[in-house]
Amino acid sequence: MPSHQEPVNSPFGYRSTAGEVIDGIDLSGRCVVVTGGYSGIGTETVRAIAAAGAQVIVGARRTGQAHDVLDALDGDIAILPLDLADPASIDAFAEAVAGRTDTIDILINNAAIMASPLGRDARGYEMQFATNHLGHFQLTARLWPLLLTGGGARVVALSSIGHRLHGLDLDDPNFERRDYDKWLAYGQAKSANALFALQLDKLGESRGVRAFAVHPGGIATPLQRHLTMEEQRAMGWYDEDGNVHEAFKSTEEGAATTVWCAVSPLLEGKGGVYCEDCEVAVAADPEKPRAGGYYPHIRDENLAGKLWTKSEEMTGVSFPA
Repeated sequence: MPSHQEPVNSPFGYRSTAGEVIDGIDLSGRCVVVTGGYSGIGTETVRAIAAAGAQVIVGARRTGQAHDVLDALDGDIAILPLDLADPASIDAFAEAVAGRTDTIDILINNAAIMASPLGRDARGYEMQFATNHLGHFQLTARLWPLLLTGGGARVVALSSIGHRLHGLDLDDPNFERRDYDKWLAYGQAKSANALFALQLDKLGESRGVRAFAVHPGGIATPLQRHLTMEEQRAMGWYDEDGNVHEAFKSTEEGAATTVWCAVSPLLEGKGGVYCEDCEVAVAADPEKPRAGGYYPHIRDENLAGKLWTKSEEMTGVSFPA
């Protein structure tokens, strides 16, 4: 069953970097799959993991841009096309990965969109939910046989403090009856990412696969491409002179918790937890909305099970026995 949300006395913290977290860890002979690993914290995740000796396979919607960014990095890095809003692309990517490796040791579901205008995929599904959650649900299911062969794989799902917006409505996940709100849709998708890790861990524990949800922190990256500078100043992310808030992390710092969940020995035998700042998070204080911590709904195992069933219905995909 999922581990308790209890800190593990990590030596790392808020300002730790991905390089510091992985220092001294040898990933030679390991295969790691990273979605969206060519932008923002995804690039720093790939940089750190490849430098530790792993074979890294990056799923990229914009493969040309991915090559521009990743070809300059050291290590064994392959780039394959992947559009998480396209079920056929997901299946093709998984087939291509299976042609390159018999085992996946770490799967990092990093790619995301945030606060985008209302859009729908080919199935009519709301784009943030489709891309951030359903696409990764299908991808993980297709890669499941490769995750099972390693005898100790980890799956890292990128969530966000945005999960506090909740928004998860399993009766209307596509905003067909609700008025569309880009932030509520983001909160729904990020809540789903955390609940996915919770349920996946229950499914995988007996087979040696553990799952973790991650809030990477506030970082200025292309993830904010759909927001105007006026919106970002209004939220306090930038000042009037265009300087980013001092509390924001660098991309190297933002990738640290992802990498920590992927490789830390402190998490051996654990799973299903929500992590931030290179530590298992504690419950949030509702009176301190800008402080860290998790909200209770992403620890609701009953809700996680219902989301799982809904995701199977929406994608037509189930995990192999």
